[in-house]
Amino acid sequence: MFFLVHVKSCSTKATVQQDMGRLSGDQRLLGQPTPASHPHIMKNGELMPGISISEFHNRRSFFASSLRHQASQHFKDAENHLVVIPAAPQAYMSQKVPYVYRQNSDFLYLTGCLETESVLVMIIPQNSSDHRTIMFVRERNAHSELWDGPRTGVHEAPKLFDIDEAFPVEHLNQYLAAHAKTTPGFMLWYDFRQPIDLKVHQILSSFVSDVAQSVAKMWMSPRKLVHELRVIKSPAEQVLMRKSCQIASKAIETTIASSHPGISEHELFATVDYHSRMNGAEYLAYLPVVAGGERANIIHYINNSQIINDGELVLMDAGCEYHSYSSDITRTWPVSGKFSPKQREVYEALLSVQVELISLLSKHPSLDSLFSSMCQLLAVRLREIGLISSKITSKQDLSQAAYAFCPHHVSHYLGMDVHDTELVERKIPVTPGMVVTVEPGIYIKKDNMNVDPELRGMGMRIEDDVLITESGVENMTAMCAKYPDQIENLFKQRLSRKLV
Repeated sequence: MFFLVHVKSCSTKATVQQDMGRLSGDQRLLGQPTPASHPHIMKNGELMPGISISEFHNRRSFFASSLRHQASQHFKDAENHLVVIPAAPQAYMSQKVPYVYRQNSDFLYLTGCLETESVLVMIIPQNSSDHRTIMFVRERNAHSELWDGPRTGVHEAPKLFDIDEAFPVEHLNQYLAAHAKTTPGFMLWYDFRQPIDLKVHQILSSFVSDVAQSVAKMWMSPRKLVHELRVIKSPAEQVLMRKSCQIASKAIETTIASSHPGISEHELFATVDYHSRMNGAEYLAYLPVVAGGERANIIHYINNSQIINDGELVLMDAGCEYHSYSSDITRTWPVSGKFSPKQREVYEALLSVQVELISLLSKHPSLDSLFSSMCQLLAVRLREIGLISSKITSKQDLSQAAYAFCPHHVSHYLGMDVHDTELVERKIPVTPGMVVTVEPGIYIKKDNMNVDPELRGMGMRIEDDVLITESGVENMTAMCAKYPDQIENLFKQRLSRKLV
């Protein structure tokens, strides 16, 4: 939706005032970790663990350039741009009992700020390389900080986040009103369709309504522009993602080795969670799938409450979040520690497809093209082992038959979010710096009378996280056992340790 016109200029100065005060000389705790408070995870010059202050400054500059370019193509009447991106609000389980706080990824990507009740505002002239960055944050409050912990505050935010100005978040509406009076021909970049913070959304809705009474204006969501930047990981982001993948891989291997017939899905959930956190992850990146037996055919099974019986496979889809970057791994293994011959035959067919798809990524296909390749490769392998009739020969019929066994996409982007940068289409070629998953599966319905009875109700999936590089690909989760002999050896190693 667009509202187009120019705001009339006005000589009235903005009424919002800023008392920057003097930065305190002490080393008090701020609203998030700093090199002074957390030297065990942060180095000098870093705003987030592993990411420098200068990288955040550069991200905002790239964003401003991208925005100007799009505006020059589609919104040529805009002379200035006003960008508003809010932080995520705190969510509560009940009354004053909060959920673990998770920052809005777009806001975090541009600011490095981990605090709630914050808003990023950027002033971007169309015909200038300059831009201004303003943040609206919570003021310091001794009573609130007693209960909820320290805040960075208005005075120290500019220095911590390397921004131009900071104001109390309560002044956002005043600032917007003043901006409308003093800035001619501006365009608002704010996502009205998927509001993050309802309080901020109400302020922006009223702002647009008030301005439209005397003048019209234009607005667009900035999310797609941010996602187009986020989808390419910087060297610093690649290091963090590599570590996230290493932690999750080791945790899953430990979980595999701890399995035995009669164990509960919940215990395996707790095991992967525990070992991820003990090795540096803040928490799991999502509710994991821990599915024994036929429950593996429920793609997003998250109840994790059943007992896994002897002879059944376990499908675990789990990843962790390490300093705001996610991993996403799926492994399938026999709870007894050894595949049956038929289980192994189907598993090896799936594995051969997954390995081939990872190799294909070095040719830079689109993710949608990779999905088409999966259907073709999977169909051939399933026909070879008798799960698809040998009478099916046409390419289209083979793809449809394979899709019946794997009714989900084979890949998505990965990064700060598990299903990262959702506004970047999967029909574009992958390029160096992208991280994607590769996750084919085989799901055999319990009532499928065309397959061996032993295979009915069996589900399996194999998923790795792959970085596209200039020279090819890097499987960042390759250290997590997935070949049948590797998986069975994890059990043998556990037994050997017990006997020593």
